[in-house]
Amino acid sequence: MHELGIVFYIIRDVKQVAEANHVKHVASVVMDIGEVSTVVPHLLSDCWRWAADKEPLLQGCELEVNTIPAITWCDQCKSEYPTVAHGRTCPHCGSGNTWLLRGNEVEIREIKVTGD
Repeated sequence: MHELGIVFYIIRDVKQVAEANHVKHVASVVMDIGEVSTVVPHLLSDCWRWAADKEPLLQGCELEVNTIPAITWCDQCKSEYPTVAHGRTCPHCGSGNTWLLRGNEVEIREIKVTGD
């Protein structure tokens, strides 16, 4: 389970941003997780709850996850298509000359703070 390692990196980054902005408490962290990123959202959330509550800055902080759909680009016919449904073969022209356009992200989108 690599989700715990990812959570430690998220916490590190959130703490750095909070310190640089003189934030005393973080209310929530919003993540963009790509559909084919290999991160399992419910495992990430479980790890988050365990680890975040150990940090005073993050106690009670919620983790919100936005799933980013995986989209592949076909260089042959210049079209996009849903990756999960069709894999690497373009459903429009049958070409394998394709590449992942988006859907592999693991990014912090937003850090929401309390008003104090």
